[in-house]
Amino acid sequence: MKKRNVINKPEAEWTVEEPAALLEYLFEKMPSRSRKAVKGILSRGQISVNGETTTQFDDALKPGDRVEMETRTGKHDAKIRGLKILHEDQDIIVIDKEAGILSIASEKENQMTAYRQLSDYLQKVHPKNRIFVVHRLDRDTSGVMIFAKNKQVQQKLQNDWGSIVSERTYIALVEGKVEKGGTVTSWLSENKALIMRSSQNPEKGKKAITHYKVLRSNNHFSLLQVNLETGRKNQVRVHMQDIGHPIVRDKKYGAQTNPIKRMGLHAQALEFKHPATDEYVRFESKAPAAFSRLFKK
Repeated sequence: MKKRNVINKPEAEWTVEEPAALLEYLFEKMPSRSRKAVKGILSRGQISVNGETTTQFDDALKPGDRVEMETRTGKHDAKIRGLKILHEDQDIIVIDKEAGILSIASEKENQMTAYRQLSDYLQKVHPKNRIFVVHRLDRDTSGVMIFAKNKQVQQKLQNDWGSIVSERTYIALVEGKVEKGGTVTSWLSENKALIMRSSQNPEKGKKAITHYKVLRSNNHFSLLQVNLETGRKNQVRVHMQDIGHPIVRDKKYGAQTNPIKRMGLHAQALEFKHPATDEYVRFESKAPAAFSRLFKK
């Protein structure tokens, strides 16, 4: 059985040996960080004393007290437009991206991307912090994404993606009534117009396998749970078109309707082997409420 663990360990911890004021103690314990950065860590609620979070710079420490610094996570209310931080440690940062936010820069947009905002966020903690792209979600797809915090972790995740990732689950709102679940297998390739094409010829692209099951349906739309066995570009979108039920608002792959004013695709869950611990970790994002409104009686 795979061991699963959602990591929430402190980034650093110390035991007080002599009486001191908290902020001065932190300056001493974090000499590589600027005074401004240390103050920021304290003000954001990342410091706890004997298990209780504090932001008071003049808290009196006594010998034997346990001081911990937590990693930055979404609970610290980082002001990042269209993103929620689900988890962060020294190797990775996992986010929940809203629809409408690019993963990385394009020719038309390079400011409000997930990559740019996370870079700015991390550099406020320390100017040398960097972020590295591991995989992408389409602009109009919401849900769980992972970034690496150093080049080595990025390469390990990308090079071993097929064996490291044990679950990629999407929720798809598609056109028409899907009668039952199934599996789509085809070979995908990209044409000059950047549109992915699906073929049954193994010599015409990379093999893609998608499993799907029906969660809800009516005469006009269906809500599907989609699990990827492979991770090709636009795989879910192309395979939904293949079964004759394109994702709503996805004109690129055959959609005729736009009932929720966004594309009906959400990356619900991602499970993978953590590159540092080799333990399986799983992160989940609830599908937008709009996906279910079409099925209310």
